[in-house]
Amino acid sequence: MMPISLRLLLLLCCLALVSEGRKKNHSRKKRWSTPVDTHKLGQPLTKKPADGTKTRKVKTDQLLRVEDHDFTMRPAFAGPAVPVGVDVQVESLDSISEVDMDFTMTLYLRHYWKDERLAFPSSTNKSMTFDGRLVKKIWVPDVFFVHSKRSFIHDTTTDNIMLRVFPDGHVLYSLRVTVTAACNMDFSRFPLDSQTCTLELESYAYTDEDLMLYWKSGDESLSTDDRISLSQFLIQKFHTSSRLAFYSSTGWYNRLYINFTLRRHIFFFLLQTYFPATLMVMLSWVSFWIDRRAVPARVSLGITTVLTMSTIITGVNASMPRVSYIKAVDIYLWVSFVFVFLSVLEYAAVNYLTTLRDGKDRKLRDKAREQAQGLPCTCGMTHARTMMLDGSYSEADANSLAGYTREPEAPDAPPEKSQERMVVHLALDTESTGATKKKGLRGFRIIQNTHAIDTYSRMIFPGAYIFFNLIYWSVYC
Repeated sequence: MMPISLRLLLLLCCLALVSEGRKKNHSRKKRWSTPVDTHKLGQPLTKKPADGTKTRKVKTDQLLRVEDHDFTMRPAFAGPAVPVGVDVQVESLDSISEVDMDFTMTLYLRHYWKDERLAFPSSTNKSMTFDGRLVKKIWVPDVFFVHSKRSFIHDTTTDNIMLRVFPDGHVLYSLRVTVTAACNMDFSRFPLDSQTCTLELESYAYTDEDLMLYWKSGDESLSTDDRISLSQFLIQKFHTSSRLAFYSSTGWYNRLYINFTLRRHIFFFLLQTYFPATLMVMLSWVSFWIDRRAVPARVSLGITTVLTMSTIITGVNASMPRVSYIKAVDIYLWVSFVFVFLSVLEYAAVNYLTTLRDGKDRKLRDKAREQAQGLPCTCGMTHARTMMLDGSYSEADANSLAGYTREPEAPDAPPEKSQERMVVHLALDTESTGATKKKGLRGFRIIQNTHAIDTYSRMIFPGAYIFFNLIYWSVYC
């Protein structure tokens, strides 16, 4: 057995080690402890009442009791219809397409309703705001755009969705959407037309017995930005309306309408369509003042104006839908095309009648030449050249006679040979014939080279076109 003295020694060593360890722990606590201001020790400490919405220990799901309710069903299920108020703020009207007959609009869509299942206690009566992650866990109205072709919720930098819940259970649900919807347009007065387009909102699943969709503040529920503008249209007004829509298989639904009226700017089409067409018609009238013998000039001018009008008509129709009725611009362009085409037909008639008259005159000259075979044919002209002139020659042909010389009269020449020694058969009027008998063939006048059809066309074509323009603009303006 161990002696008593040894046992006492071991007990003393253990006590010494325990006391040494306690000292080290006490010094370590003093090193990491925070100093206390002795001046504030005597003041009472006031604690701010904690708000349940700001407590970090309480999760959103626990505060709103999301897990305690079945949010696949609407609020007040099996009870009266849930009233859902809607208001819209139009951010931009991006485009209007006549070819596709649709429009694209960006807007803020906001829903207001009350869900008592989302009520929570709050001493400050402040709301809580969430992003789109909570939307998937609670019930929200299933509003969609009727007759929409494409639509999407903006997601830069995150989904543009906001959910605001108030302590009494009222909910504000807002999202930023761009939608492309159909617009039934009437182009019978294009481009002097006004178009009314409509964006329609409706619940997809809930009839009017389950969900009552309405404008929250009437016409004031729709607000627009004053800076909204379009290149081809003037936005006249926005207004709202609502009514019930019936589906034979599902029933009646509340439907909301956003109506806006657009009036087209005419100045662009005046520069691009009406003025060029008018100038082409006026250019076709120039051929009435060109000599009818200038076949290449008049034919090329007529073909050029016809082809230009065809190009203008094709360009306008390329930017328009293929409708089965006549538009206002079609009436103007096709009437202008008819005027241009008639100017070409007018020259065809003039040329044909001129050819017929030339054939008759040629037969008369042949008969006159046969009767005058006994007359001398040297005529005092150089190289014995003879010229046959009638009313069908131009003034340039008459001026070409200046190169021919006259043989001077002999002093003892008989009176009947005192006239000029120039055998030129001219179609002279009675005055020229009388002057020739008295004064000789010292001057002659060539009948003006303009057909009667050209003379009448110079007045009829401009007058008829001006009359058409008066009627056209008085009807469509």
